[in-house]
Amino acid sequence: MIEPGGSAARVRGTTVVLVALAILAFAGNSLLARAALGTGQIGWGSFTAIRLAAGAAILLPWLLRGPRERPSGRGALALLVYCGAFSFAYVRLNAATGAMVLFAAVQATILVAGALSGNRVRAIDLAGVAMAMTGVVVLIGGRAEAGPVLAMLGMVVAGIAWGLYSVLGRSAADPARRTAGNFLVAALVAAPLPLLDAGPAPAFGGVALAIASGAFASGLGYVAWYRVVPRLPHATVGAAQLATPVVAALAAAVLLGEPLTVRLAVAAALILGGIAATLRRA
Repeated sequence: MIEPGGSAARVRGTTVVLVALAILAFAGNSLLARAALGTGQIGWGSFTAIRLAAGAAILLPWLLRGPRERPSGRGALALLVYCGAFSFAYVRLNAATGAMVLFAAVQATILVAGALSGNRVRAIDLAGVAMAMTGVVVLIGGRAEAGPVLAMLGMVVAGIAWGLYSVLGRSAADPARRTAGNFLVAALVAAPLPLLDAGPAPAFGGVALAIASGAFASGLGYVAWYRVVPRLPHATVGAAQLATPVVAALAAAVLLGEPLTVRLAVAAALILGGIAATLRRA
């Protein structure tokens, strides 16, 4: 006979595993993109196209099962812009910096979208966004040359697009199936993007990293996230958002040899503190 407590414990254990996998997947996208793009193994257009195609392929079973969940044209566009701007930014940005800027822009976008739809914006929300954006300015201050600043702006665009994609996804009856459809549409539109790459043909390593980013860190990571989000309280969802750039920064220091500088630490404190403030209940 199965004890009810044992069943609840298994559910909790599964939830913890899915949250951990989603955080690792989201952080992994930054690491995989930087490892491929920062070393010149692949251009940003090819990385984007391959990432979306691999995500569409791995998500195909979700797209085909049961009643169809029509892809959202706006959702597919937001996904395409996010992936393209994300790849463009990681040609110049390191993994830690990119993840910090991305999540600051995501949270600011979600708050603005909520305010425009009639949700009350609290003073602490505005203060949190201001604090997070101050952290982004601190990061930019150390990279005043044109290239990195342009890359920072690209990551801000990626964060805005991902924030909008998240907001649009709330209306889906089956978010995983909707995501699969959006990946398929975005992959078809992104197919010509490799023509924008100015360098040599992609190396095998760059292609492999793009496939890993699309199939595992994006496709399966998003499925894990969508399965677990309905089970979580708001504060836990927010904690996962906070954990992702921290995990990305620490993993980048270990795996990619990126420095953990004082400037990054100060910016991280401002950005994560600002995001945390917006996630607090009134």
